[in-house]
Parts: sequence; structure tokens; C-alpha cells
Amino acid sequence: MLRPWEMQLWLKNSSGKTLHSKLLNTLTADIKANRLPPGTMLPGSRSLAEQLGVNRKTVQQVYEELEAQGWLITRPRSGTFVSKTLPEQGLSPSDRQLVNSTDRTRSTSELVEILYRDALCSHNAIAATNDGTPDSRLIPYQLLARTYRRVCIDLSRNSRLGYGDPKGSAELRKSIAKMLSVDRFMNCSAEQVCIVRGSQMGIYIASRILDPGKGAIVMEDLCYLPAQAAFESNGFKVLKCRLDEQGLDIEHLRALLAEHSVAAIYVTPHHQYPTTICLPMDRRLALLELSKAHKFAVLEDDYDHEFHYGTNPVPPLASLPKSENVVHIGSMSKVFAPGLRLGYIAADTRFIERAAQEIILIDRQGNTVTEQVLSTLMESGEVRRHIRKTRKEYEARRNFAAEEFIRVFGDKVSFTLPTGGMAIWVDISRLTRGRKLESLPGKDSTLSTVYTGSQVAPTHLRFGFGALSKAEIAQSIELLAVALA
Repeated sequence: MLRPWEMQLWLKNSSGKTLHSKLLNTLTADIKANRLPPGTMLPGSRSLAEQLGVNRKTVQQVYEELEAQGWLITRPRSGTFVSKTLPEQGLSPSDRQLVNSTDRTRSTSELVEILYRDALCSHNAIAATNDGTPDSRLIPYQLLARTYRRVCIDLSRNSRLGYGDPKGSAELRKSIAKMLSVDRFMNCSAEQVCIVRGSQMGIYIASRILDPGKGAIVMEDLCYLPAQAAFESNGFKVLKCRLDEQGLDIEHLRALLAEHSVAAIYVTPHHQYPTTICLPMDRRLALLELSKAHKFAVLEDDYDHEFHYGTNPVPPLASLPKSENVVHIGSMSKVFAPGLRLGYIAADTRFIERAAQEIILIDRQGNTVTEQVLSTLMESGEVRRHIRKTRKEYEARRNFAAEEFIRVFGDKVSFTLPTGGMAIWVDISRLTRGRKLESLPGKDSTLSTVYTGSQVAPTHLRFGFGALSKAEIAQSIELLAVALA
């Protein structure tokens, strides 16, 4: 049956900071105003996306959210319709006022909305959200299951499942300190370690401790957006420092320090996120000299130190001379799987005490069982063994991904083979030629526009090979070739 008219929607004057929120608010308002009465058939997600010039996935997510709230209903093989029983029907005027009230919550930034939306949909596809994540299929689940069982029995028998130290279990902090001292040249004790639920929590806690009244936070021009969102949410102005072919531009950092009061700089020196560049030793030493001279903290996110191929890794900033101002943040999520939620902060004892005070307010303590399991596996050598095994696998996947890019694209793309990590930074400028690309397949290929936040034509993409098998890598690169054609 043909529709007599094509439904038109206007988003430009709609409230909301993102296309998702604008479309959600527009449809809800039109339903409430009876412009879209109960039973109205809505356009298909593809046709509405084309009409509005948005990604089809955005329309699908809005439809799903409105259906979950009761505004829409989907009928198999028929389409999406405005529900005949709306959520607000039957409510008194005073109750409707309560439902419609927007005064109860504080609005957040557009960046946080985008990150939250990505997090909600990330579990729907294995490969679609990969930009350098580990492959949870490689996890030694039988070993983990046996260790969990033994640990649970031991903790229960010894009445150790109650409340504990907010800094984390003493056993795991000792194991982490030993690893940092032996493997990363850091002079570190258990009192200088605090356990957190992944590096993102460590970044957030660190930004809570620093005083926004004492200056801005400097980040690399292309950077890890969840960290930027954390800093901004805690009141910091974020300044961007240029990158070049060797990473952080120290001369530009000097210029920023001359013009601004800076509380801290956030860096990813082992493999810069997203470009994968390893910061050379001379720049590391220069950065530490500046931190001492200008009295700012250095937040070192060492998110994938374990995965380096062919050569020994450059020592972290926290292991070098004049590193007293360094806050070293790491994660065990890359070693096993993000779902284990274990990270750590290593810093001076006063900073660790402040971190524990912040944790008391939001989490009380971590997961005692998981922390004890990881400590047991570290002390038995199983963690080191697993790292050695997966490092070989990820190196093979890196090499295969590089070969596939050359096979599929030839000299139309270029990249420098990363010395470690789980992603390749690929120059696609010869293919894009200034075009805006809306149809890249998920986030196997994360465009540079995602990192800068500016609406410019993409020139690079970050291709994550870690969570993909060789067959999935080949398929993803071939799909990418279709999108870039």
C-alpha cells in the first residue's frame, strides 16, 4: 500500500546536543502534540536516515529506545508504528508534570552523550567496536574457573569476604608493585599502588584529585576521548598539544606552558592513542624536566605495555629520573578481557591515599575475589605465560593485517607498522580526497574526526586487529575497501 504523503521531520530546531537526542526529542514531541497520532506508521530506518542525512544506525537506536519506553511498537514484516497506548495516557495533570520535568538532572556534555551511546550499543556486535581491544576468546577460561573456585573456597573459609581496604587487596597490590619493579624498572612499593576498575576509573579518580582551580589539563591533539570527558566533567579546561611523526611536540608544549597555568598533562607514551607512535626517550626526559620546572602532574596512561613486538619496550615515564610528579595508570584488561575490570594507579603515597578517599565515596572497594584470583595467577607465573602466548598471536595478527592492507589497497594507503599494541594507524587521504564518509563499517575503522571532534574530512583511520581472527581481519579490510571506493 502506497503512503499518501512522505512524513517530514525537522531536526535543526530540536533540543538536544547530538543527532540521536534531537531525533528522539522530535519524535516524542510530535507524538505528544498528536502530529503523529497513535497507529501512525513511521518511515523505515533506511528511508528516514536518507531523508535526515544521518547514519541508519542512529535511527534504529532511536526507534529501539522509543519502543522500550512505550512510544512505538514494531510489527514483524509490517513496520514501526506509534503505540496506541502511550506511556502518559491515564496520568493526572500533576503526574504528567512530574514525568515531563527536566529539572531533576544536570545536563551533560555532548561528548559524554556520544560515549554513553557507543557503550550501550557496543555489546551488540563482536567486531564492530574494535579499535584495539583484546580478543576475549583467547582468555584461559578453564584456568580462571579453577582459580576462582579455589579462591572462593579459601576466602570463605577464612572469613575474608567482608569489607576490605579501599586501595585494593594487599596481595594484588604487592603483585602489581613487584611487576612494575621487575618488568618496568619502577621503584614501587605496595603502598604506592591503588587498585581500580580499569584505567578509565584511574583517569577519572586522578582528575578528581587534581585541583581545576590550579590550571588546565594538556592532552595530545589526537587523544583518548573518554579521558577528555573525565577531565572536563571535573571542571578542567582541556588544552591540545600538537603531535608530529615522533609523538608529543615538546616545543608546542613549552609554548602552552608559557601562556597557561597547567595542572597536569595526560599522555599515552608507550603507544600514543590513537596514532600508535612510541614517544622517544629524549622527549620523555624533556617532558619530565618540564613537569619539575612548572610543577604539573604527568598522567601516564600505559594501557598496553605488555604487547610489544620485536624489540624491548621503552621504559615508562614513571621509571625515569625526575619522575616524582608522574601518576602511572595501567590496566590488566588488555591482558585478559575488559570484563574483568581491573586496573591500577601507581604514584606517591599521598596521591594513593587521596585516591582511596575518592573510592570510598563511589565504590567502597573493588572485587575481592577477582583481585585475589589475579594475584594468585601473577604469583604462579600464569599471567606472564599468558602474556607471552597472546603476544605471539597478536604479533601474527598485526603482520597479517598489514599484509592484507597492502594486498587490498596497494599503494593507495600508507602506514608505519606499529612496534606493539593492537591497532594500526592508516593514512587513507589518497582515497577520501576530502569526502565525508558516513558508511564505514562500525568501528573497525575509527576516523580521525572521532578523536579531534571537528567536522572535517577524515584522513586516517585506526584499524584494530586485536579482537579479530585472521578471517575477520580479511573480511573487515575488504568491507573497508568497498566503503572507500
